[in-house]
Amino acid sequence: MDIPRRPDDVLAQPTRASLFSLLGELRRPAGTEELADRLDLHPNGVRVHLERLHEAGLVERERIRQARGRPRDMWTIAPDARPGGAAPSGYEQLGRWLARALSSSGSGSRKVEATGREIGRELAPARDGPAEERMHGVLASLGFQPRREASSAGTVTYRLCNCPYRDAASESPEVVCGLHRGMTRGLLDVIAPTTKLTGFVPNDPYQAGCRIELAGGLAPEGSSRQREPA
Repeated sequence: MDIPRRPDDVLAQPTRASLFSLLGELRRPAGTEELADRLDLHPNGVRVHLERLHEAGLVERERIRQARGRPRDMWTIAPDARPGGAAPSGYEQLGRWLARALSSSGSGSRKVEATGREIGRELAPARDGPAEERMHGVLASLGFQPRREASSAGTVTYRLCNCPYRDAASESPEVVCGLHRGMTRGLLDVIAPTTKLTGFVPNDPYQAGCRIELAGGLAPEGSSRQREPA
């Protein structure tokens, strides 16, 4: 997602901005040591910056107990992250994707969605772990601020509380939403191939609330997570 550059914002500090961008690019949890290694920085300094991002509500931390030594911190983009104090946006990414989709021969809706599906497969994080957690993490890292909504039938819906592409979607909903629907299918191809996309329901991009409805595969796990106490 794009990072606003406000002088008084926590992301105005270059290392914190780099860490937040890196977590968004990885689209998966990452440990302090890995992040430090990728940025060629000392883990102790990186840990301080991550703590600051955590205090600002931009990243989430999961502490993994180990057989020996201190617990390992794993960091990921927070679903409610508001970089720069505003709803997340992602126009730089979207511009690249749309250029790729529309430059393909025959840029009809099917071709746009097919290109989106290719992009979704590329975006899927290459890691082990629960499929639902990975899917939710990608949606969060892209700035959609996903919320799980379970049903008694064992299906799960992600309600997207923010549209990072709202301006472009309001101008060309068929193109942008078609690209996003394809991306969703591509993510499922890699993360949870037995999961069915049973519904993709757009909403006014400025009000958000679009729904991704899933059945089978990861859906029961997402349903269980939605019912867990906060």
